[in-house]
Amino acid sequence: MSELFMSERQTAQVFRTTPRYVQAPGLIERSADYLAPLKVKRCAVLCTPRSQKGECARLLAALDKKGIDARVTTFGGECSFQEIEARTAELREQGQLDALIALGGGKTLDAGKCIAERLEVPVVIMPTLASNDAPCSALSVIYTPEGATETYEVFAQNPALVMVDTAIVAKAPVRFLVAGMGDAMSTWYEARACHTNPAGMSPYGDRPTLAGVALSQTCADILYAHGVDALEAVKAGQLNAAVEHVVEANTLLSGAGFECTGVAGAHALAQALTLLPEVDHNYLHGEMVAIGTLTQLMLEQDQAEAQRCGRLFAQVGLPINFAQLGMSLSDEAAVNTLIEATLAFPFIGNMAVEVTADGLRQAFAEVERQGNALIEEMGDQPYRDLHG
Repeated sequence: MSELFMSERQTAQVFRTTPRYVQAPGLIERSADYLAPLKVKRCAVLCTPRSQKGECARLLAALDKKGIDARVTTFGGECSFQEIEARTAELREQGQLDALIALGGGKTLDAGKCIAERLEVPVVIMPTLASNDAPCSALSVIYTPEGATETYEVFAQNPALVMVDTAIVAKAPVRFLVAGMGDAMSTWYEARACHTNPAGMSPYGDRPTLAGVALSQTCADILYAHGVDALEAVKAGQLNAAVEHVVEANTLLSGAGFECTGVAGAHALAQALTLLPEVDHNYLHGEMVAIGTLTQLMLEQDQAEAQRCGRLFAQVGLPINFAQLGMSLSDEAAVNTLIEATLAFPFIGNMAVEVTADGLRQAFAEVERQGNALIEEMGDQPYRDLHG
């Protein structure tokens, strides 16, 4: 390879994801079988008090049948440095472990990765929701004790194993599955931006891979094809192929997609929204990302995709304007906070178009206009069904 080529190519294209992903209904009862390659004899299970009498009890029973000694450590609810260090210290006192199993929602899983890293043991991820793409990734979002985004931790390895029991996921409140669609849909549009921008990078400083771009587009294709059917099935208490497809899109395809391509405007705005307490305390990550995706498409002046995406969001009940996130664009202080924080997000530079304060302000207005028009045309019953 010539020195000229090496100088032009500052970064490598890297594909990474979890080495093993398993998805099936009833998987929790068979979980020990998939732990066998890791040679786990003694482990800890990180979970919230809410799950300890349900999914956690089932997991412990399944592990006990196979002779695996599992201890429970209780997650306090916020993936903060304080919580991570407290749980790490608690587990160190219990002696050597072969693995840490993180069972629960996104913040539990992110905290589990951080704790396992400090304990220097493999982390096994068992999501009980399909609400975000945290399970497969080698990074964790760290929040303040109050819930605002603080920073990120990046790990050398992805989770050793991800197990998704779709029977558990399908029984969770439907709003979580829908929020996962919002998070997952951004994967394709942000991958497209990162790939188009010659300077676009993944969260690890690598150039997007074609495989990552393809997975990201497949993720969006699945949501457009099966999102509405999956929602209707879960509302009816059914677990069918559409639900399985959407769970895989929300979890595996979205996770591998963003890791192997990158994030851009959609997540920049979503993280900025966590600085507004009235939004952060009442809405899920994927709901904020949905507005971020629509804003990114407006910044790119891709009206056709903004309309297509907005229509799907309206059908499944994701927010399609800022009012549905409990925010008014006439609140200048809130708007200024969003603009400042969005522009400060490290990966806003992955956008293939220049992003300015004026451009963001205009994009916000266009999202609001389109959202209002879609509500007038289609109604907002799906959104009201989820939010009351």
